[in-house]
Amino acid sequence: MILFSSSTTDENKSNRLTQRPGLPKLYCMEIHLNPDLQAKLAHLAAERGRDAELLAIEAIERFVDYDEWFIREVEKGLAQIERGEVLTHEEVGVRIERLLSEHLSPGSH
Repeated sequence: MILFSSSTTDENKSNRLTQRPGLPKLYCMEIHLNPDLQAKLAHLAAERGRDAELLAIEAIERFVDYDEWFIREVEKGLAQIERGEVLTHEEVGVRIERLLSEHLSPGSH
């Protein structure tokens, strides 16, 4: 079982004596891994001298952070399209050719 700290707070007034307002709530989430993935996680944790549960939490955090970043970037791109900030097929080709020639030219290595 993996414990996660939620950044949301419980505003339910009926729990005032048991809940401290403004503090994050801890909740449990049980994640079922197939045996192959369990073995990979255990092997990786052993190689790194780390706890498998903490390694799983870090992996989930990285995934969630990446997914949030990706969605923001897509939204930026859609906003650029709405503003008319787009490149034609030909303009993209010119940029790619320029980048490749700069990268492949002598002295660029």
